[in-house]
Amino acid sequence: MTARIAPEDFIHLLYEVSDHVATLTINRPDRRNALNRRAYDEVEWGFRAAAADPDVRCVIVTATDPAFCSGEDVKEMMTGEQGAASVARLTQVRPEPTPAAVAALECDKPVIAAVNGVAVGWGMELTLFADIRIASEHARFGEIFIKRGLISDVGGLWRLPAIVGPAKAAELLFTGDVIDANEALRIGLVTDVVPHGELMVRARAMAARIAVNPPLALRFMKEGLRRTSYGELRDIGSWVSGTLGRLFQTEDHREGVKSFLEKREPKFTGK
Repeated sequence: MTARIAPEDFIHLLYEVSDHVATLTINRPDRRNALNRRAYDEVEWGFRAAAADPDVRCVIVTATDPAFCSGEDVKEMMTGEQGAASVARLTQVRPEPTPAAVAALECDKPVIAAVNGVAVGWGMELTLFADIRIASEHARFGEIFIKRGLISDVGGLWRLPAIVGPAKAAELLFTGDVIDANEALRIGLVTDVVPHGELMVRARAMAARIAVNPPLALRFMKEGLRRTSYGELRDIGSWVSGTLGRLFQTEDHREGVKSFLEKREPKFTGK
């Protein structure tokens, strides 16, 4: 777990509580809301703050336009000191799951993802950590990890098959295809697609319908769904982290990152 960051100290995440609903808004629009180390930490502590606040009964996670989250900030997180730090964390004897993922998944309040734009890589993972996903007509979704020579986080491997079925999950994970909002609705990834300007109105209305219900029953209802639908987080999360630690050191991963930064097609060799 990273050192605690209070919401008033957030730089890349807007945090607001109103009418028993906490709204977490990723706010790096100049980077299409790609996550650097600080942004990951703030997402973690945004969910932890919402979980710890007795006034919060529901959480909305969204982002400042034009994107929801374009994944990791590749230049910052997969090169140089940050890349080395990631390898060091992931190659421990028993590596921990991604702290931000754990915080989102263990949040005992219902979570709604209001997906306002592109959600790819860890951005798609973040939508999968939510209990309900509502999409703007501008939304696009993609598990693009395979294009970087990596596997997905626990969202793709642990949550996605239960949401869209194992075969469709395998297709999305193996191809790295990016799908639009209407296809996401067709396969059951999202529950609704709305005009862009109505997204937050719809998400807040859903949150209000949830928040009027008894808080303790809501928490136990969510825990029951987690137990029956998904199973245990820690074991799969540790395996994912350890596997990523190995893949981060491959030539194919380095080629995936280099080709992305150079804006060209990658040439993978299986090394």
